Amino acid sequence: MKLTKVPPIEHKLVNVIIETPRGNQNKFNYDPELELFRLKKTLPMGMVFPFDFGFIPNTLAEDGDPADVLVIMDQQGYAGCLVQCRPIGVIEATQTEGQNESVRNDRIIAVAASSQLYAAIESVKELNENMAAEIETFFVNYNKHEGKVFSPLRWAGAHAAVKLIKRLSVYGK
Repeated sequence: MKLTKVPPIEHKLVNVIIETPRGNQNKFNYDPELELFRLKKTLPMGMVFPFDFGFIPNTLAEDGDPADVLVIMDQQGYAGCLVQCRPIGVIEATQTEGQNESVRNDRIIAVAASSQLYAAIESVKELNENMAAEIETFFVNYNKHEGKVFSPLRWAGAHAAVKLIKRLSVYGK
């Protein structure tokens, strides 16, 4: 998998590699050294990913990983699938592990460009209020299970998400 050749943004769309498909209890991570996906952990019973979860290749976030993206689309994808998306917003957040210093660990929210059901959504403000709250709660609980504290700071719109992606891009550097 030649992810070094995948630009973060292409034709005003964001390239996202799905790591964990919607509905999965298992969390997968891409291992760039082995160029494959490995099982990272299993969530507690009853807890599953509410939407596909992945990363933007050739970005580097403050936590040392590529930028995280929650992808809203009609059907679940699969690990390793490249999905072109429209960013609709970002949950700006900090994350703390044990006694360590907190770091920014924002979560970009995007809609698959090919989506039929969510094609009209341009901003996180257009999401059902309960959906937005549940997404935030998922990230808080997901991190809590890992012994981390995920603290949402605020929700920001599509412009902020694109600006963040451009700032985190290491493509061509």
